[in-house]
Amino acid sequence: MTLGESYLHAVSGVMQRILDEESESVAHAAIMLADQIQQDRLVHVYGPGGHSNLASQEVFFRAGGLMHVSAILDEGTLLSSGALRSMAMERTPGYGRVVIDNARLGPDDLLVLVNAYGINSALIDAALIARERGVTTIGVSSRSHAQQTAPDHPARHPSQLNVHDVVDHHLDTKVPIGDAVMEIDGALEKTGAVSTFANAYIMNWLVLQTVEELVGRGADVPLWRSGNAPGGDEANSRFLSRFRGRVKSL
Repeated sequence: MTLGESYLHAVSGVMQRILDEESESVAHAAIMLADQIQQDRLVHVYGPGGHSNLASQEVFFRAGGLMHVSAILDEGTLLSSGALRSMAMERTPGYGRVVIDNARLGPDDLLVLVNAYGINSALIDAALIARERGVTTIGVSSRSHAQQTAPDHPARHPSQLNVHDVVDHHLDTKVPIGDAVMEIDGALEKTGAVSTFANAYIMNWLVLQTVEELVGRGADVPLWRSGNAPGGDEANSRFLSRFRGRVKSL
């Protein structure tokens, strides 16, 4: 196989495992989202980690996406604020608590926490304060990556907890330890990360499953249309007043 074919095979293999092994978990999570949306409540998504932030952006204000999704786009761990700064902030104990506190989430809220490895301090603290406040939580991360990461790894929360241990429901992205999956002769490290593909696949699958669940209930499902598609602005404008002011990043 060519290099491109080999990489596609590796990426597809991860997503195939998600499909084969996470169907029941995704269906259950979709019911949780549908229950929330049917009550006209928001679904909050937070991806504390440099590239894990992409997962929250993937399903926010997205063509075909659920209008009830509210991404928590905190600047602290975004790469745009500096890559090394981002890593330092995601490893800072207490930081995730500040973010969730600022979002003012409570017992009526649902929070999806997405992180490739499922161990950093910002992520675990976000999950812990959410649990303290009665927020329903769904974790999206790689169970095996977390379990194979040493308890004393500097990226870990002081409690050494994994996010799959502290959320109400978990979706496993199957990302292998180290994320990168390709070996090239002469290169010092593996290359070709897969976590962004895995996160995007399972998050979009969750959206699809939620839409199907809501339609099956006979519910109206406000979905974004691309503003670059014919009639996009007009279609979206019908719902904007319903979400402006409620969705912080809109």
